Amino acid sequence: MELFVVRHAHAGQPDFQRWPDDALRPLTGPGAEAFRLLARALRTLADPPQVVLVSPLVRARETAAILQSEAGWPAPAESEALQPGRPPLAIVAALQPHLGASAVALVGHEPALHELLSYLLVGDERLAQIELEPGAVACLAWPGRLGPGGAVLRWLLSPAVARACQGTRRPRRAGGAGRPL
Repeated sequence: MELFVVRHAHAGQPDFQRWPDDALRPLTGPGAEAFRLLARALRTLADPPQVVLVSPLVRARETAAILQSEAGWPAPAESEALQPGRPPLAIVAALQPHLGASAVALVGHEPALHELLSYLLVGDERLAQIELEPGAVACLAWPGRLGPGGAVLRWLLSPAVARACQGTRRPRRAGGAGRPL
């Protein structure tokens, strides 16, 4: 089975004046546009998953909708296990009904997603330090059964890499930020 782990695209900072309920905070325009480029790259990089599970929060649902329209992924099904603050074991439990699928995608939030990646890759949710920036997608595979430490990281795609591959660049910020390493 392949597992696509997708962090929702950039939604900006929480603003309790505009969104008293942070679950209603949407993607920013630039965040959605950057993710559209990444979703188009996904269309050529990987076959669509059979199942997409998404957090019920607006920003995650909007990210999943972009994957549906731009990458040809199936309509998402909401999963409470992908709400912020849920532990990796809750997300693994939500995957159980879909183990017969050849590929499943999860669209959710940090820090739960990097903790899930660490748990699946090395068997401990805190051991592997994985930076999953807004709008990034990780692809894992299993040679055997789904379980702690049994996954293999096949690739990790960030919005910056997707932009670079498609020849579009984000303007650099003053003070040297944004310079290549």
